Amino acid sequence: MKTIEDLGDLAGQRVLVRSDLNVPIKAEVIGDDGRIRASLPTLIKLAKAGAKVIVTAHLGRPKGEPNPAYTLAPVAKRLGELLQPEGITVHFATDVTGESAQEAVQELDEGEVLLLENVRYDPREESKDEAERGALADELAALADVFVSDGFGVVHRKQASVYDVARKLPHAAGGLVLAEVEVLKKLTEDPARPYVVVLGGAKVSDKLAVIDNLLAKADKLLIGGGMVFTFLKAQGHEVGKSLLEEDQLDVVRGYLKDAGDKIVLPTDIVVAPEFKADSPATVVAADAIPADQLGLDIGPDSGKAFAAEVAGAKTVFWNGPMGVFEMAAFAGGTKAVAQALTEVDGLSVVGGGDSAAAVRQLGFADDAFGHISTGGGASLEYLEGKELPGLAVLEED
Repeated sequence: MKTIEDLGDLAGQRVLVRSDLNVPIKAEVIGDDGRIRASLPTLIKLAKAGAKVIVTAHLGRPKGEPNPAYTLAPVAKRLGELLQPEGITVHFATDVTGESAQEAVQELDEGEVLLLENVRYDPREESKDEAERGALADELAALADVFVSDGFGVVHRKQASVYDVARKLPHAAGGLVLAEVEVLKKLTEDPARPYVVVLGGAKVSDKLAVIDNLLAKADKLLIGGGMVFTFLKAQGHEVGKSLLEEDQLDVVRGYLKDAGDKIVLPTDIVVAPEFKADSPATVVAADAIPADQLGLDIGPDSGKAFAAEVAGAKTVFWNGPMGVFEMAAFAGGTKAVAQALTEVDGLSVVGGGDSAAAVRQLGFADDAFGHISTGGGASLEYLEGKELPGLAVLEED
């Protein structure tokens, strides 16, 4: 993949950057600005090179039409606050490629940044029709001279602002995308051992391809979160009212049969009668979950056992919380795994999405880990062995 340096002298050039600024926002308050901060190095580099930086990004799922709940205006404000110490001014266009965007681009000075409104306000962005996506890509390309792909969280999507526009302009990978790919290569190409993978989250079905691909590569696969109950049920245990995917039981039985001692399951579970923060929590053996209870976290003994496996590894990839970390009573397992990752003498990778949100909510600093990915879905698809369209197009001449 070409880098920004390969694009030559960018002074005075209009550089369209696809960033991933999809952050949680409630009542115009940003809950976690991690993705915004991750976008800064590339934007600063381009602005300092004298480029006119035009950023396109999405927020949430506005379903192809303007929706005030998904405006990027609060993101533009935060971006401006973060870039102000660098002496970089941030402007905001109130549409995607229309009159506001065109006028703002014309008025943009060298070294300044312009954020366009949510690209998913335009239905063509996510269209399955290549011609429709191409038309939007043409409009985006008309605003710029070159394109930099720096939104790793969307490189697995074949979308106008990710894939199609790269085919219409001289293009390069931004620093964030390059860093993410470098880390993923370390996880898949001769990783340092022991290599431990920790998977959590709600559903086994979301992680099937990852399990398929990583069972052959990892030394240990630790399973927690809601998905663990399908594994426990496959072993013949009662799981009460816990989350369960009945249609995946045969697949999971196959994993358990073939993997031997590679798959590590919890030995105890934190249960409660209801999915509520104040629901009374108790700890039970993993093979003795009461029929009227549901599991909401791995238990303390399991947290210690998982932490021991993680802390002794040279390479760790973690995707998915161990329990309902948003509720204090059910955050212990996730906190134990996170703490263990900070103690790894090697490469520790937090695989984006809920895992990244969890470590920040639980008070861990980003630099306590080797790498916190900005793209949970993209990371998983890479680890599944899939081709990511947004990366593949960057390799085209």
